[in-house]
Amino acid sequence: MATGARSSAAHSWPEDLASFPDDGEAARYVNDPFEVSAGSVGRRKAAAGFASPVAVDDEPARPESFVDQAKEFLGAWGEMLWELGKGFRDIVQQSLITEDSFVVQKLGKPCAKVTGRLKFLNEYLPEDRDPALAWPVILFVFMLALAALSVNTTNDSFTPDVKKVQKHPSSAIRVQLPDGRHIAYGEQGVPADRARFTIVTPHPFLFSRLAGIPGIKASLLEEFGVRLVTYDLPGFGESDPHPGRDLNSSALDMSYLANAVDATDKFWVLCFSSACMHAWAALRYIPDRVAGAAMVAPMINPYEPRMTKDESSRTWAKWVRRRKLTYGLARRFPKLLSILFRRKFFSGVHGSISDWLSFSMAKKDEALIQQPQFEEFWHRNVEESIRQGDISPFTEEFVLQVSKWGFSLTDLQVQRKCQPKGILPWLKSMYSQEDCELTGFLSPIHLWQGMDDEVVPPSMADCISRLLPQATIHRLPDEGHFSFFFFCDECHRQLLSTLFGVPQGPLDKKVEVDIVEDPSIVNPP
Repeated sequence: MATGARSSAAHSWPEDLASFPDDGEAARYVNDPFEVSAGSVGRRKAAAGFASPVAVDDEPARPESFVDQAKEFLGAWGEMLWELGKGFRDIVQQSLITEDSFVVQKLGKPCAKVTGRLKFLNEYLPEDRDPALAWPVILFVFMLALAALSVNTTNDSFTPDVKKVQKHPSSAIRVQLPDGRHIAYGEQGVPADRARFTIVTPHPFLFSRLAGIPGIKASLLEEFGVRLVTYDLPGFGESDPHPGRDLNSSALDMSYLANAVDATDKFWVLCFSSACMHAWAALRYIPDRVAGAAMVAPMINPYEPRMTKDESSRTWAKWVRRRKLTYGLARRFPKLLSILFRRKFFSGVHGSISDWLSFSMAKKDEALIQQPQFEEFWHRNVEESIRQGDISPFTEEFVLQVSKWGFSLTDLQVQRKCQPKGILPWLKSMYSQEDCELTGFLSPIHLWQGMDDEVVPPSMADCISRLLPQATIHRLPDEGHFSFFFFCDECHRQLLSTLFGVPQGPLDKKVEVDIVEDPSIVNPP
């Protein structure tokens, strides 16, 4: 009986052992830290000499490839570097960035000062971005972009065709100013001795004396008897530079030039866009020489303190971020402009006017700049403007636009200034009938403003109209920044007709007749 029990027990436990899981899954026992796999059970059964009713197929392990090893190796290295970086961060935070550290004591105040001056740049970040995290990323991308641009590739098969900047022979007339500098100028229209009207025209930023009134016909100038004098600003074109110049010296240069070209009588000032700050200076500092002003898309200081909040917000809203940033650099860090301008203007190749000057344009302007006539005009002016290869005049001109001008537009406002009240003024009035006199700029001022202009927004014209009630504003529906002034015969005629009325042609030359006396009378026989 006992033998039968032992036999049945010996016969049953191998069967129980063979019934363990053998399908590739692991058997885990509760409170047992070891795992029993099917392969290990099978090996133990085979070693014990027991036959299993279930065939166990042990698949051989797949050999690990080189790619898998490389992935594991790189992953391990990445984890190590990540942990190493965290360790360095902790060391820096605990030893170098504390208030008692040598680095913070020496560099803390200068860094705080610099970050305070750069705080205005946070206005250009999205509202949901932390400046402390955003600016390091921006600086890294900026440095990466500079590194990519600095790489010279030898394969130019995919490089688009670009037009290179050319240098042209000298073509200007130069006159010497009282301080020894020379200023270059050009003339259009009728000669000086036949001119009914003389117009002196400064040029905008990145243009030259060749700009004048773009595309105006000589026959139209002769019809109105106009002599058009254009000149290069200091350091532009063929004019000598004038370091430290301001708007007062700019107005004096204009007066000296008018005397040198025999415009001894009053002359008209015509300006376009940013060149109008020189026209404003002429109205302020040499009003006795100016017969009147014609301004197309006139620019004023974008930081003009007398602009209302609405006018200022509408002005800045029209500009792209690059232009806002350029104005901010010119206002606070003018030395950085030379780096920006050098890469753009002195790269040796031409660029589009919207890219170089960082502005968006209206539909009419976009159609205009695509015309070959405008492109040729733009390229020729740029080539003449940068012919000296000196970046300083460009930086000075741009900084001058956003700096304090030394006067306000309200100084040009026509006002009645009367004698103060008191006994002495009353006694003086007994001997004089003039108790009041007019101050400000008394001659006519005409402004033409495109209502679709995105370079000089209409809000600037609104500000001028409010500060100078005597100015006549010609608002132009559907016109942009360039479309009214550039290559528009009808517009040029409208402009001259507004200033000079009905065309009367040039002056007639005075013919001097020498009366020769009869020699028989002078010398009687």
